[in-house]
Amino acid sequence: MAVPHPLPLTGERTLPGVPGEEYWFARHEAVYRWVEREQGARIRGGVVVEAGSGEGYGAELLREAGARLVLALELDGPAARHAASAYPAVATSRANLASLPVADAAADLLVCLQVVEHLWSLRPFLADCARVLRHGGVAVVSTPNRPVFSPGVGRGERPTNPFHVEELDAEQLDERLRAAGFADVEVLGLHHGERIRSWEAQRGTGLVAAQVAAVTGSGGVPDDLADMVSSVTVEDFVVGPADGAQDLVAVAVAP
Repeated sequence: MAVPHPLPLTGERTLPGVPGEEYWFARHEAVYRWVEREQGARIRGGVVVEAGSGEGYGAELLREAGARLVLALELDGPAARHAASAYPAVATSRANLASLPVADAAADLLVCLQVVEHLWSLRPFLADCARVLRHGGVAVVSTPNRPVFSPGVGRGERPTNPFHVEELDAEQLDERLRAAGFADVEVLGLHHGERIRSWEAQRGTGLVAAQVAAVTGSGGVPDDLADMVSSVTVEDFVVGPADGAQDLVAVAVAP
């Protein structure tokens, strides 16, 4: 019997170990694992800041990758308290991302995954991210790729997702980071791997679209969909070019 997670699902925040959430959790974890591989030299022995750390599993993963200190910043009180209890080796602090409680040039790596689409003041936030990084430090920012996540929604239009303030395309994310003072920016993307693409091709629908239809419809979740979702892991995602990606993943170097 599954044990309920102490935090509730909000419809936006994903949680580990929750049946039916396997796709979304793996989609998030895949980026953390990619950061662990690609930024390992900065993580090991370094100071890592996670802005918008949610449940805390990602900050713990980065700590386990060898960081000297991981500072996890989260506005939601219950989430911050849970993370502090569940992952005591991570320095979790309840904080408003409008002003990062971090000294200038203090961090080697800043991670902000699936957060910027929720922020009303994105440009000042990104400038603050650049401020807290040492010269040559790196910020990794992920966010839904608007043309794929919300087809038909144009630049500056209100997203259909009620939790989102603004969704970006690759060019916009690049522009926002460069305007914030980052010297070198590369925007990549998280894609479905071969197994998910094969499932989608066979059924003539996207896996995300199928999940949305099942949740909003009256017929319940078909067995083949439930089986697929429950089996998704980080190995079912790959990071590559931004075009056509499910999520954008930007790597930005501090000046």
